[in-house]
Amino acid sequence: MMKNVKLGIIGLGAEGGLYAGFLADGKVNNMVIGAICDIDPAKKELCAEKYPDIPFYDNYIDMLEGGDVDAIVTCVPHYLHPEMGIEALKRGIHALVEKPAGVYTKQVQELNDFAATKPELTFAIFFNQRTNPLYQKLKELIDQDEIGEIRRTNWLITTWWRPQGYYDQSEWRATWSGEGGGVLVNQAPHQLDLLQWICGMPKKVYANMKFGYQRKINVEDEVTAMFDYENGATGVFITCTHDVLGTDRFEILGDKGKIVVDDSKKITIKRLLTPEPEMSASMSMQDVMKIFMGQSASEIYTEEVLEFESVWGAQHIAVLENFAANIVDGTPLIAAGSEGIHGVRLANAIHLSSFLGKQVEIPFDEELYLVELNKKIEEEKNGGI
Repeated sequence: MMKNVKLGIIGLGAEGGLYAGFLADGKVNNMVIGAICDIDPAKKELCAEKYPDIPFYDNYIDMLEGGDVDAIVTCVPHYLHPEMGIEALKRGIHALVEKPAGVYTKQVQELNDFAATKPELTFAIFFNQRTNPLYQKLKELIDQDEIGEIRRTNWLITTWWRPQGYYDQSEWRATWSGEGGGVLVNQAPHQLDLLQWICGMPKKVYANMKFGYQRKINVEDEVTAMFDYENGATGVFITCTHDVLGTDRFEILGDKGKIVVDDSKKITIKRLLTPEPEMSASMSMQDVMKIFMGQSASEIYTEEVLEFESVWGAQHIAVLENFAANIVDGTPLIAAGSEGIHGVRLANAIHLSSFLGKQVEIPFDEELYLVELNKKIEEEKNGGI
């Protein structure tokens, strides 16, 4: 049985550097650095100094065929994730794909379809927020019907402030050709994944997006999306990168209560003593007036508050350990690679609604999305910002 999985890190930027540090410091059980790959010569110098005993490659195919790695993680621009995942799996190498799994569903589906032909290999996606005890608890509450059938979801997540200097540091950053979008594909994929993981995928999307609203970029820096769910529930998702006083507040309303998540640190659960449909059907106007006049809240609902602490780096280490454990002894994955398509599908639907200026149904026409995305790429080439 394999004891230590030798991980090949493709791309030694912020994320790749973080993972290399964790592995070099022995913080990840059953995993070591097998090799590092980056096309930047400066990274080669850095690795020679920092990781002198680790093989370095400037071509990821050479690394895959060099015999130094059992698995890879793709810390590269989004468009490259599916291609690199497929090339690794082709060569019998396990693949951990960073989020988002790709830019558009068609390329992610190709990755998923190929991975399905290699069931003996581990294929995972880096959804570290799924290891967050707060969101695990939230999913458990919803799955256990604690607040009944969902009626509305609201997530206001504007804590992604990025100054102009952030966008100016790389030519590919915040471009249609380099990243395939803005805040939806770079900062907010975690929330899109959590939203559909916990509450289900909406059936219809209508979006109002602003491109280069408060930043000199061609992609979106302001998003307001409205959702319709199969059961008639509605939702609103708002995010941006220009709010330096950002808010993170997620509300889920059900027919038996409400859950509010503040700052991804605190869950407040309000459970109705009588489900709302029964209250509506059976209460006399006299009882209703008591509520209007400020009847004690304790006669209407109970309240529970759960506080959570976030340990920096713990989520990423948990995903790496889980990936290694699945390879070594078959421990179930936190997020199978095939699940990466859902958040991409939701982001694509939001983009497509904005591109077309109308409501979009899920599933949507994937070819049409690609046509519209390519139009944006072409506009960018012909004199975008």
